[in-house]
Amino acid sequence: IVDAAMNDLIRPSLYSSYHAIQPVVKRNRGMIRADVVGPICESGDFLARDREIDAYEPEELMAVMSAGAYGFTMSSNYNSRPRVAEVMVRGDEYYVIRERETYEDLIRGERIPGFLESDQ
Repeated sequence: IVDAAMNDLIRPSLYSSYHAIQPVVKRNRGMIRADVVGPICESGDFLARDREIDAYEPEELMAVMSAGAYGFTMSSNYNSRPRVAEVMVRGDEYYVIRERETYEDLIRGERIPGFLESDQ
């Protein structure tokens, strides 16, 4: 289970698109066959199924490649999850081109009706 979910990248769940998955830091521990799934607890919450990937330890970072222009535009706040940052990689440099949303971004514009705020 990884911290990315179908709300971050819906393409694998929606129409079985393939995105290579690789470690951010190569550790040479060999390969495993695994499902890469998110924390949303929906049957479609997966990034890869029955895929041969590098072996990982908890807390290690993996890169989901080629999310491209559709990653953010197709993302959502499903299950009240803020959308992830967008990072552009060029050679050995990276650029945060859209900041990660915060909880405050998520609730901006919401209003609680007065009758719900009272003790009645």
